[in-house]
Amino acid sequence: MGQKTKTILAIALPIQIILVKWMGSYPLFVENYYSNGVYPYISGLLRTLFGWIPFSVGDLVYTALTVMAIRYCYRHWKTIKKRPLFFLKDILVVFSIAYFAFHLLWGLNYYRQPITWRLGIAREYTLDELVDFTEYLAERANQYQNEITGDTLSPVHIPYTKREIFTKTEDAYHLLNQTYPSFNYETPSLKSSIYSLPLTYMGYGGYLNPFTNEAQVNGLTPLFRLPAVSGHEVGHQLGYSAEDATNFIGFLVTSQSDDPYFKYAAYNHALGYCLVDLYQKDEVKYNEILNALHPGVKKNYKELADFWKKYENPMEPVFKALFNTFLKANNQKEGIKSYNSVVGLMINHQKRLGKHD
Repeated sequence: MGQKTKTILAIALPIQIILVKWMGSYPLFVENYYSNGVYPYISGLLRTLFGWIPFSVGDLVYTALTVMAIRYCYRHWKTIKKRPLFFLKDILVVFSIAYFAFHLLWGLNYYRQPITWRLGIAREYTLDELVDFTEYLAERANQYQNEITGDTLSPVHIPYTKREIFTKTEDAYHLLNQTYPSFNYETPSLKSSIYSLPLTYMGYGGYLNPFTNEAQVNGLTPLFRLPAVSGHEVGHQLGYSAEDATNFIGFLVTSQSDDPYFKYAAYNHALGYCLVDLYQKDEVKYNEILNALHPGVKKNYKELADFWKKYENPMEPVFKALFNTFLKANNQKEGIKSYNSVVGLMINHQKRLGKHD
Protein backbone atom coordinates (compact mmCIF):
# COMPACT_ATOMS: atom_id res chain seq x y z
CA MET A 1 0.00 0.00 0.00
CA GLY A 2 1.47 3.34 -1.08
CA GLN A 3 2.01 6.28 1.27
CA LYS A 4 -0.60 8.33 -0.61
CA THR A 5 -3.24 5.67 -0.07
CA LYS A 6 -2.25 5.38 3.58
CA THR A 7 -2.56 9.13 4.01
CA ILE A 8 -6.07 9.10 2.52
CA LEU A 9 -7.14 6.24 4.81
CA ALA A 10 -5.64 7.94 7.88
CA ILE A 11 -7.44 11.21 7.10
CA ALA A 12 -10.64 9.23 6.55
CA LEU A 13 -10.73 8.12 10.21
CA PRO A 14 -11.87 11.42 11.79
CA ILE A 15 -14.24 11.96 8.86
CA GLN A 16 -15.80 8.56 9.52
CA ILE A 17 -16.18 9.35 13.20
CA ILE A 18 -18.01 12.59 12.39
CA LEU A 19 -20.27 10.83 9.87
CA VAL A 20 -21.16 8.04 12.30
CA LYS A 21 -22.03 10.52 15.05
CA TRP A 22 -24.11 12.49 12.55
CA MET A 23 -26.00 9.36 11.50
CA GLY A 24 -26.46 8.55 15.17
CA SER A 25 -28.54 11.70 15.57
CA TYR A 26 -31.11 10.12 13.24
CA PRO A 27 -32.01 6.84 14.99
CA LEU A 28 -35.15 6.31 12.92
CA PHE A 29 -33.07 6.47 9.74
CA VAL A 30 -30.60 3.93 11.19
CA GLU A 31 -33.50 1.74 12.34
CA ASN A 32 -35.21 1.67 8.95
CA TYR A 33 -32.30 1.65 6.52
CA TYR A 34 -29.54 -0.10 8.44
CA SER A 35 -30.87 -2.24 11.29
CA ASN A 36 -33.92 -3.37 9.32
CA GLY A 37 -32.45 -2.64 5.89
CA VAL A 38 -28.95 -3.74 4.96
CA TYR A 39 -27.86 -5.28 8.28
CA PRO A 40 -30.07 -8.41 8.10
CA TYR A 41 -28.47 -9.24 4.72
CA ILE A 42 -24.96 -8.63 6.06
CA SER A 43 -25.65 -10.71 9.15
CA GLY A 44 -27.27 -13.50 7.14
CA LEU A 45 -24.34 -13.64 4.72
CA LEU A 46 -21.74 -13.79 7.50
CA ARG A 47 -23.68 -16.46 9.40
CA THR A 48 -23.97 -18.49 6.20
CA LEU A 49 -20.23 -18.21 5.62
CA PHE A 50 -19.09 -19.02 9.15
CA GLY A 51 -22.01 -20.51 11.08
CA TRP A 52 -21.50 -24.08 9.88
CA ILE A 53 -17.88 -24.14 11.07
CA PRO A 54 -17.82 -25.75 14.56
CA PHE A 55 -15.09 -23.49 15.95
CA SER A 56 -14.74 -19.73 16.18
CA VAL A 57 -13.34 -18.30 12.96
CA GLY A 58 -13.32 -14.81 14.46
CA ASP A 59 -11.14 -15.89 17.36
CA LEU A 60 -8.64 -17.38 14.91
CA VAL A 61 -8.66 -14.17 12.86
CA TYR A 62 -7.95 -12.13 16.00
CA THR A 63 -5.10 -14.52 16.84
CA ALA A 64 -3.60 -14.29 13.36
CA LEU A 65 -3.80 -10.49 13.31
CA THR A 66 -2.18 -10.26 16.74
CA VAL A 67 0.67 -12.54 15.68
CA MET A 68 1.13 -10.56 12.44
CA ALA A 69 1.22 -7.25 14.34
CA ILE A 70 3.83 -8.54 16.80
CA ARG A 71 5.88 -10.03 13.98
CA TYR A 72 5.72 -6.77 12.01
CA CYS A 73 6.88 -4.69 14.98
CA TYR A 74 9.69 -7.12 15.70
CA ARG A 75 10.97 -7.26 12.13
CA HIS A 76 10.68 -3.52 11.47
CA TRP A 77 11.63 -2.19 14.89
CA LYS A 78 14.65 -0.22 13.63
CA THR A 79 12.59 1.43 10.88
CA ILE A 80 9.82 2.22 13.36
CA LYS A 81 12.31 4.00 15.65
CA LYS A 82 13.75 5.97 12.74
CA ARG A 83 10.40 6.95 11.23
CA PRO A 84 7.83 6.96 14.05
CA LEU A 85 5.41 9.22 12.16
CA PHE A 86 5.14 6.68 9.36
CA PHE A 87 4.41 3.99 11.96
CA LEU A 88 1.76 6.24 13.51
CA LYS A 89 0.21 6.59 10.06
CA ASP A 90 0.15 2.79 9.73
CA ILE A 91 -1.69 2.56 13.05
CA LEU A 92 -4.23 5.15 11.93
CA VAL A 93 -4.74 3.22 8.69
CA VAL A 94 -5.49 0.04 10.65
CA PHE A 95 -7.91 1.91 12.93
CA SER A 96 -9.58 3.53 9.93
CA ILE A 97 -10.19 0.22 8.18
CA ALA A 98 -11.33 -1.48 11.40
CA TYR A 99 -13.65 1.43 12.26
CA PHE A 100 -15.26 1.28 8.82
CA ALA A 101 -15.68 -2.51 8.91
CA PHE A 102 -17.01 -2.48 12.47
CA HIS A 103 -19.77 0.03 11.74
CA LEU A 104 -20.66 -1.39 8.35
CA LEU A 105 -20.90 -4.99 9.57
CA TRP A 106 -22.62 -4.38 12.92
CA GLY A 107 -21.68 -1.25 14.88
CA LEU A 108 -24.30 1.13 13.48
CA ASN A 109 -26.85 -0.83 15.51
CA TYR A 110 -25.65 1.19 18.51
CA TYR A 111 -27.51 4.15 17.00
CA ARG A 112 -30.85 2.51 16.21
CA GLN A 113 -34.10 3.13 18.06
CA PRO A 114 -34.15 1.60 21.56
CA ILE A 115 -36.04 -1.64 22.11
CA THR A 116 -38.60 0.30 24.17
CA TRP A 117 -39.60 2.05 20.95
CA ARG A 118 -40.01 -1.20 19.03
CA LEU A 119 -42.00 -3.00 21.73
CA GLY A 120 -43.88 0.03 23.02
CA ILE A 121 -42.82 -0.37 26.64
CA ALA A 122 -41.16 1.93 29.18
CA ARG A 123 -38.24 1.51 31.58
CA GLU A 124 -39.66 3.30 34.63
CA TYR A 125 -41.24 1.34 37.48
CA THR A 126 -42.29 1.76 41.10
CA LEU A 127 -40.95 -0.03 44.16
CA ASP A 128 -44.22 -1.93 44.53
CA GLU A 129 -43.93 -3.14 40.95
CA LEU A 130 -40.35 -4.24 41.59
CA VAL A 131 -41.36 -6.16 44.72
CA ASP A 132 -44.29 -7.82 42.94
CA PHE A 133 -42.19 -8.89 39.96
CA THR A 134 -39.30 -10.10 42.12
CA GLU A 135 -41.71 -12.24 44.13
CA TYR A 136 -43.08 -13.66 40.89
CA LEU A 137 -39.60 -14.54 39.64
CA ALA A 138 -38.72 -16.14 42.97
CA GLU A 139 -41.85 -18.29 42.83
CA ARG A 140 -41.03 -19.34 39.29
CA ALA A 141 -37.40 -20.16 40.12
CA ASN A 142 -38.57 -22.23 43.11
CA GLN A 143 -41.19 -23.96 40.97
CA TYR A 144 -38.83 -25.08 38.23
CA GLN A 145 -36.02 -25.98 40.65
CA ASN A 146 -38.44 -28.29 42.46
CA GLU A 147 -39.92 -29.64 39.24
CA ILE A 148 -36.48 -30.49 37.83
CA THR A 149 -34.77 -31.91 40.93
CA GLY A 150 -37.77 -33.38 42.76
CA ASP A 151 -36.88 -31.62 46.02
CA THR A 152 -36.12 -28.15 47.36
CA LEU A 153 -32.53 -28.87 48.40
CA SER A 154 -30.70 -29.85 45.22
CA PRO A 155 -29.22 -27.33 42.79
CA VAL A 156 -30.17 -27.61 39.13
CA HIS A 157 -27.63 -29.30 36.88
CA ILE A 158 -28.41 -29.10 33.18
CA PRO A 159 -27.85 -32.52 31.56
CA TYR A 160 -27.07 -31.06 28.11
CA THR A 161 -23.78 -30.49 26.37
CA LYS A 162 -22.89 -26.96 25.25
CA ARG A 163 -23.75 -27.89 21.66
CA GLU A 164 -27.16 -29.18 22.77
CA ILE A 165 -27.76 -25.91 24.65
CA PHE A 166 -26.93 -23.96 21.49
CA THR A 167 -29.34 -26.09 19.45
CA LYS A 168 -32.08 -25.66 22.04
CA THR A 169 -31.43 -21.89 22.00
CA GLU A 170 -32.08 -21.93 18.26
CA ASP A 171 -35.30 -23.90 18.87
CA ALA A 172 -36.35 -21.40 21.54
CA TYR A 173 -35.89 -18.52 19.09
CA HIS A 174 -38.14 -20.28 16.60
CA LEU A 175 -40.82 -20.42 19.31
CA LEU A 176 -40.29 -16.77 20.21
CA ASN A 177 -40.56 -15.82 16.55
CA GLN A 178 -44.21 -16.92 16.60
CA THR A 179 -44.97 -14.09 19.04
CA TYR A 180 -42.28 -11.61 18.00
CA PRO A 181 -41.53 -11.89 14.24
CA SER A 182 -38.75 -9.29 14.55
CA PHE A 183 -36.71 -11.82 16.55
CA ASN A 184 -36.50 -14.26 13.64
CA TYR A 185 -33.26 -16.26 13.82
CA GLU A 186 -32.23 -18.25 10.78
CA THR A 187 -28.84 -19.68 9.78
CA PRO A 188 -27.50 -19.85 13.34
CA SER A 189 -23.90 -19.11 14.26
CA LEU A 190 -23.62 -19.73 17.99
CA LYS A 191 -20.37 -21.07 19.38
CA SER A 192 -18.14 -21.44 22.40
CA SER A 193 -15.22 -19.02 22.31
CA ILE A 194 -11.72 -20.40 21.94
CA TYR A 195 -10.73 -17.73 24.44
CA SER A 196 -13.20 -18.72 27.15
CA LEU A 197 -10.48 -18.71 29.81
CA PRO A 198 -9.32 -15.13 29.06
CA LEU A 199 -12.98 -14.07 28.89
CA THR A 200 -13.50 -15.52 32.35
CA TYR A 201 -10.53 -13.63 33.78
CA MET A 202 -11.95 -10.47 32.21
CA GLY A 203 -15.35 -11.20 33.78
CA TYR A 204 -17.32 -11.66 30.54
CA GLY A 205 -19.95 -14.27 29.74
CA GLY A 206 -19.62 -13.93 25.98
CA TYR A 207 -19.47 -11.52 23.07
CA LEU A 208 -20.48 -11.04 19.46
CA ASN A 209 -17.68 -10.88 16.94
CA PRO A 210 -18.79 -7.94 14.79
CA PHE A 211 -16.54 -8.91 11.87
CA THR A 212 -17.71 -12.53 11.47
CA ASN A 213 -21.11 -12.21 13.20
CA GLU A 214 -20.43 -15.23 15.37
CA ALA A 215 -22.28 -15.21 18.69
CA GLN A 216 -19.73 -16.53 21.14
CA VAL A 217 -20.27 -17.62 24.71
CA ASN A 218 -17.82 -18.25 27.50
CA GLY A 219 -17.70 -22.04 27.45
CA LEU A 220 -16.53 -22.19 31.07
CA THR A 221 -19.75 -20.60 32.36
CA PRO A 222 -21.72 -22.92 34.69
CA LEU A 223 -24.16 -24.79 32.46
CA PHE A 224 -27.29 -23.73 34.35
CA ARG A 225 -26.54 -20.13 33.32
CA LEU A 226 -25.54 -20.88 29.71
CA PRO A 227 -29.06 -20.74 28.14
CA ALA A 228 -29.50 -17.13 29.30
CA VAL A 229 -26.03 -16.17 28.05
CA SER A 230 -26.64 -17.85 24.68
CA GLY A 231 -29.97 -16.08 24.28
CA HIS A 232 -28.28 -12.78 25.13
CA GLU A 233 -25.52 -13.15 22.53
CA VAL A 234 -27.94 -14.14 19.77
CA GLY A 235 -29.84 -10.95 20.62
CA HIS A 236 -26.70 -9.04 19.61
CA GLN A 237 -26.58 -11.06 16.40
CA LEU A 238 -30.11 -9.94 15.59
CA GLY A 239 -28.92 -6.34 15.62
CA TYR A 240 -29.61 -5.22 19.19
CA SER A 241 -26.50 -3.61 20.61
CA ALA A 242 -27.76 -2.25 23.96
CA GLU A 243 -26.98 -4.64 26.81
CA ASP A 244 -30.33 -4.14 28.54
CA ALA A 245 -32.09 -5.01 25.26
CA THR A 246 -30.14 -8.24 24.77
CA ASN A 247 -30.56 -9.17 28.43
CA PHE A 248 -34.30 -8.70 27.93
CA ILE A 249 -34.34 -10.69 24.69
CA GLY A 250 -32.37 -13.43 26.42
CA PHE A 251 -35.00 -13.50 29.18
CA LEU A 252 -37.85 -13.63 26.67
CA VAL A 253 -36.42 -16.45 24.61
CA THR A 254 -35.43 -18.64 27.55
CA SER A 255 -38.58 -18.03 29.60
CA GLN A 256 -40.83 -18.83 26.62
CA SER A 257 -38.88 -21.97 25.75
CA ASP A 258 -40.67 -25.29 26.20
CA ASP A 259 -37.66 -26.69 28.07
CA PRO A 260 -37.85 -26.56 31.90
CA TYR A 261 -34.09 -26.13 32.23
CA PHE A 262 -34.25 -23.06 30.00
CA LYS A 263 -37.18 -21.68 31.97
CA TYR A 264 -35.25 -22.13 35.20
CA ALA A 265 -32.22 -20.39 33.67
CA ALA A 266 -34.44 -17.47 32.63
CA TYR A 267 -36.09 -16.94 36.00
CA ASN A 268 -32.90 -17.53 37.96
CA HIS A 269 -30.99 -14.99 35.86
CA ALA A 270 -33.75 -12.37 35.91
CA LEU A 271 -34.25 -12.85 39.64
CA GLY A 272 -30.59 -12.04 40.25
CA TYR A 273 -30.94 -8.63 38.58
CA CYS A 274 -34.14 -7.84 40.46
CA LEU A 275 -32.72 -8.89 43.83
CA VAL A 276 -29.70 -6.62 43.35
CA ASP A 277 -32.03 -3.74 42.49
CA LEU A 278 -34.36 -4.50 45.40
CA TYR A 279 -31.48 -4.71 47.88
CA GLN A 280 -30.61 -1.10 47.09
CA LYS A 281 -34.20 0.08 47.54
CA ASP A 282 -35.77 -2.09 50.25
CA GLU A 283 -33.38 -4.35 52.14
CA VAL A 284 -36.10 -5.74 54.38
CA LYS A 285 -38.19 -6.96 51.45
CA TYR A 286 -35.03 -8.22 49.76
CA ASN A 287 -34.22 -10.42 52.77
CA GLU A 288 -37.80 -11.63 52.93
CA ILE A 289 -37.76 -12.83 49.32
CA LEU A 290 -34.24 -14.22 49.61
CA ASN A 291 -35.22 -16.28 52.67
CA ALA A 292 -38.15 -17.74 50.75
CA LEU A 293 -35.91 -19.15 48.02
CA HIS A 294 -35.37 -22.90 47.99
CA PRO A 295 -31.93 -24.00 49.18
CA GLY A 296 -31.37 -25.52 45.73
CA VAL A 297 -31.84 -22.13 44.06
CA LYS A 298 -29.43 -20.53 46.52
CA LYS A 299 -26.88 -23.26 45.79
CA ASN A 300 -26.98 -22.36 42.11
CA TYR A 301 -26.31 -18.73 42.99
CA LYS A 302 -23.41 -19.85 45.17
CA GLU A 303 -22.09 -22.02 42.33
CA LEU A 304 -22.04 -18.97 40.07
CA ALA A 305 -20.48 -16.73 42.73
CA ASP A 306 -17.77 -19.32 43.47
CA PHE A 307 -17.05 -19.65 39.75
CA TRP A 308 -16.40 -15.92 39.28
CA LYS A 309 -14.53 -15.64 42.59
CA LYS A 310 -12.14 -18.36 41.43
CA TYR A 311 -11.01 -16.16 38.55
CA GLU A 312 -10.89 -12.80 40.31
CA ASN A 313 -7.76 -10.85 39.44
CA PRO A 314 -6.48 -7.25 39.65
CA MET A 315 -6.99 -6.70 35.90
CA GLU A 316 -10.72 -7.50 35.84
CA PRO A 317 -11.80 -3.99 36.97
CA VAL A 318 -9.55 -2.56 34.25
CA PHE A 319 -11.25 -4.65 31.56
CA LYS A 320 -14.66 -3.66 32.94
CA ALA A 321 -13.65 0.02 32.91
CA LEU A 322 -12.48 -0.26 29.30
CA PHE A 323 -15.74 -1.91 28.27
CA ASN A 324 -17.67 0.75 30.17
CA THR A 325 -15.82 3.43 28.19
CA PHE A 326 -16.44 1.56 24.94
CA LEU A 327 -20.19 1.40 25.60
CA LYS A 328 -20.40 5.08 26.47
CA ALA A 329 -18.47 5.97 23.32
CA ASN A 330 -21.02 3.98 21.32
CA ASN A 331 -24.19 5.75 22.40
CA GLN A 332 -24.77 3.71 25.60
CA LYS A 333 -24.92 6.53 28.13
CA GLU A 334 -25.25 4.25 31.14
CA GLY A 335 -22.21 2.25 30.14
CA ILE A 336 -21.87 -1.07 31.87
CA LYS A 337 -24.76 -0.17 34.18
CA SER A 338 -27.08 -0.64 31.19
CA TYR A 339 -27.07 -4.39 31.94
CA ASN A 340 -29.21 -3.67 35.02
CA SER A 341 -31.74 -1.60 33.07
CA VAL A 342 -33.26 -4.91 32.01
CA VAL A 343 -35.27 -4.83 35.25
CA GLY A 344 -37.47 -2.01 33.97
CA LEU A 345 -37.92 -3.70 30.61
CA MET A 346 -39.04 -6.98 32.18
CA ILE A 347 -41.44 -5.29 34.60
CA ASN A 348 -43.08 -3.13 31.95
CA HIS A 349 -43.32 -6.00 29.51
CA GLN A 350 -45.13 -8.01 32.17
CA LYS A 351 -47.41 -5.04 32.85
CA ARG A 352 -48.29 -4.83 29.17
CA LEU A 353 -49.19 -8.51 29.13
CA GLY A 354 -51.46 -7.82 32.10
CA LYS A 355 -50.68 -11.13 33.71
CA HIS A 356 -47.92 -13.43 34.87
CA ASP A 357 -47.58 -16.18 32.28
